Amino acid sequence: MNQKKLTYCNPLDLGYRYQHHREGDKRSGCREGADPTLICFKGTYYMFVSMSAGFWYSDDLLNWEFHANENLLIYDYAPDVRQIGDYLYFCASRREVNCPILRAKDPLTDAFEEVSAPFDFWDPDIFCDDDGRVYLYWGCTNTDPIYGVEMDPETMTPLGEKRELIFGREAELGYERPGDNGVVDKESSLVYQHLKPHFDPVTQKIRKPDGVPDSVFPAEHLTKMFLSIGKPYIEGAFMTKHNGKYYLQYACPGTEYNTYCDGVYVGDDPLGPFILQTNNPFSSKPGGFITGAGHGSTIADKYGNYWHASTMRISVNHSFERRVGLFPAGFDNDGMLFCNQNFADYPFRIPEGKFNAAALQPEWMLLSYRKPVSASSTAPGSDPALSVDEDIRTWWSAGTASEGQWLTVDLEKVCDVRAIQVNLADEDLVVDFSEESYGDDRKTRHIELRPQISRYRLEASRDGQCWELLEDTARECSNGYYEYPAGIEARYIRLTGGALPYGQALRVSGLRIFGSGGGQKPPKANASARRQGDLDALVCWAPIPGAQGCNVRYGIAPDKLYLSWLVYDANEVNLSTLIKGQDYYICVDSFNENGITEGDIFRL
Repeated sequence: MNQKKLTYCNPLDLGYRYQHHREGDKRSGCREGADPTLICFKGTYYMFVSMSAGFWYSDDLLNWEFHANENLLIYDYAPDVRQIGDYLYFCASRREVNCPILRAKDPLTDAFEEVSAPFDFWDPDIFCDDDGRVYLYWGCTNTDPIYGVEMDPETMTPLGEKRELIFGREAELGYERPGDNGVVDKESSLVYQHLKPHFDPVTQKIRKPDGVPDSVFPAEHLTKMFLSIGKPYIEGAFMTKHNGKYYLQYACPGTEYNTYCDGVYVGDDPLGPFILQTNNPFSSKPGGFITGAGHGSTIADKYGNYWHASTMRISVNHSFERRVGLFPAGFDNDGMLFCNQNFADYPFRIPEGKFNAAALQPEWMLLSYRKPVSASSTAPGSDPALSVDEDIRTWWSAGTASEGQWLTVDLEKVCDVRAIQVNLADEDLVVDFSEESYGDDRKTRHIELRPQISRYRLEASRDGQCWELLEDTARECSNGYYEYPAGIEARYIRLTGGALPYGQALRVSGLRIFGSGGGQKPPKANASARRQGDLDALVCWAPIPGAQGCNVRYGIAPDKLYLSWLVYDANEVNLSTLIKGQDYYICVDSFNENGITEGDIFRL
C-alpha cells in the first residue's frame, strides 16, 4: 500500500529477517525481531532491533522504512542507540570480547566509526544526562545483577568501578518468576535432572565424583549453574529521566514466557540507590493474540508523549522467534511510569499532538474471533479454525505448497470492516547455507540478508460470489497490517497465497479482521477475586452472554489500574504478576465485536 497508515497494530508490521539456526544436527528457521531501542534523533524516529542487519526509521511512529546496514555488528544482540551531542552512539552485546562503541552523525548516510571498545557487556544501555555526564548499564543472566558505571563522554571508557544496581527478587515479585503464567518448573530442565544427583543439600554444592581431579572439574561453576535453575533472567536495562527522577528499567523473567515484562526502579541519581516502583511491572502483556512486553525502551516523542517499544514472543520454532510491539506510555501525577496495554494487539490511532496515554482505547474491535473458516486444502493435524483462535502460536497450514491456496473467513453478516492483519507462520523450515555464512562466533546462526518476499492477495465480498480486491501484496511481511478508514461493507474476507519465502506452504496464525459488528455490547461482568498466596490472585466472573472475553485491569489504586490481562472464552484468570504485601484493585471489563463494557472496581 502506498497510502500512509493512520493506525497501527501489534505486532508491528516490519520486515522481520529470517534467522537460520543450527545446533549439532538440528536445523530450524524462523523470523525474528527483538530488543528494540527506539529513539527520536534530529526529528526522525529510529528503531534498532536485534538480528535485523539494519534499522527502521519513521517520521510519525506509524510508517516505517528499513535501512540496511550489514556492517553494523549485526550478530551482536540487543543493539542500543542514544544521542550524545550531535552523534548517535551505538553498541551491542558480546561475551568475553570487548564490545565496540560506535557513532555517526547521520545513520542514513554516514558510516559508523568506532570510538572505543572498553570491556565486554550484554544488553547495554547508554544514557546521557542533562548535564552531559554519560552512564552505561548492562546485564543479562539469572545469576548476576544489572550493573552501571559512569563513562567518560570523550573516550567512552569507564570512570570508576561498576555498581550492582538490580538483583532478581522472584520470591517477592510474582512477575519475576520464570515459566508461563508464573509457574516455575525447574525439575523439567535437563541440566537440573543431570546435576541433582550430584548436589549436596547440606553444603549447597555440587559434589565432585570420585576419581576426578579438582583441576578438571568445575565444581564452583556447576554449583552456580544448578542453583540458578528456576531463577529469572534479569536483563535489558534502559534508563529514562523524568522530572528529575531516574527510572531504571529491566526485563524479566525470560523472553520465551508469556509473562515476559519490564519492571522499573526509581532513584535520585543515575547510579542509585534505586527503589522498586510500587506499580510493577510497568510493561506487561500476558494474554491475548500475542504475549510478552519485555526488554524495551521508553522515550518521549516530538510532542512530549511517551512510548514504550518492547519484545513480544512467539517462541515456537525457536525460543528466539519474536516480534516487536509499541505501546503508549506515560508518567502519572505521582510520577508512576506506566504503559497502556489494554487490548494492546488491537488497532490504535496515534492522536496528533499531546494526549493522555491512559485514556487511549482500541480504534476498532475484533470481528473474526472464532468465526466460520473455509480453506482450499488443509495439512494433516492442522485446522482452518486455528487462524481465528487469537493465538499467534497456533496456525492453519495449507495442504500443499502450490500457489493459489486460500483461506476465507465468514463474518456471518455484513460488517463494517476497517482493518485486517495477516499473520503468517513458519514451520519445519530447514535451509542449508555454506559454513562461512554462519556469522556468529559459534557458527550457529545465519541471518538472511536477501529479502524474502511474501506474495498474497486480500479480497472482500458481501455474498461470497462477487469479490473486491483489497490488497495485492509483494513485500517482506510476516504481520501485514492494512487499514480501511472509510470502511468496507463485507461478510467474507479471503486470503490467497502466492509465492512465499523458501517455497513454503501458506500458513496463517491469525487472519484478524477489525471493525464494528453493529450490535450490542455485552452485559457487565459480575466478578470477584481472592488472593492465592503472596504472588497470585484468582479472578472469576459469571458467564457473560454475547461476550468474546474479558479484559482484567488491575493495579495498586482505583485510579492506577495500569496492568491488564486479556482473556478469551474463559470465566477466570490467575494473576501471577503480583508483588508480595502489595494491595490491589481490580476491574473486569467484558467485550465483544461491538465494544467494551466497563466493570466495577473492587479491592482484592
